[in-house]
Amino acid sequence: MRDPLIHEVLPVGFLQCNCHVVGDPETHEAVVIDPGDEPDAILAALRRHNLMVKAILITHAHPDHVGGAAKLKQATGAAVLMHPDDRWLLDNVAMQCAAFGFPAPPAVQMDGTLQPGDDIRWGASLRAQVLHTPGHTPGSSCLYLPDHKILFAGDTLFAGSIGRTDLWGGSYDAILRSIRSQLLPLDPDTVVFPGHGPHTTLAEEKDSNPFLRGL
Repeated sequence: MRDPLIHEVLPVGFLQCNCHVVGDPETHEAVVIDPGDEPDAILAALRRHNLMVKAILITHAHPDHVGGAAKLKQATGAAVLMHPDDRWLLDNVAMQCAAFGFPAPPAVQMDGTLQPGDDIRWGASLRAQVLHTPGHTPGSSCLYLPDHKILFAGDTLFAGSIGRTDLWGGSYDAILRSIRSQLLPLDPDTVVFPGHGPHTTLAEEKDSNPFLRGL
């Protein structure tokens, strides 16, 4: 039987990035994944479940995924962890925002790294494996909870689609390699929570996602 977990999805910001609060109901430790905006709403969710944030995990450093990280870090003291290949994007969030004509959020610094094969552990027994999945950005990463068959896919894989590859450091060939080598070998019953939009399963995407044909 799988250990219980608290999982709340909060679509935040004008791009409705899926921010995830994932906590242990026994120890009340939690991680927050992709706090893209609306830090007050994220903090309210943490209070609602009586959770303490151990780490803030960033799947990639586009503004809609990191915009609320600075205020969340200030409020909780939690470390911000991200793959180092996206450091340039994190350092240039204001430039990214200017390119799309919207205000830059408060800057945030990376406190530690997410490396391929790392196990992020919190609570009594919760753990997430770090999968490096470049393509949407050079440092794009997914977080896989093997004990719960849950994948937090960032903007690598969506229901019926994949992440765009026409922004800074994007690569269509790389994102397909990442999906083929890192995601498709996982259990097909894995529930996929993308960075935007509804959740899906790997089995469903293997069967119907047009970008995955031939992989």
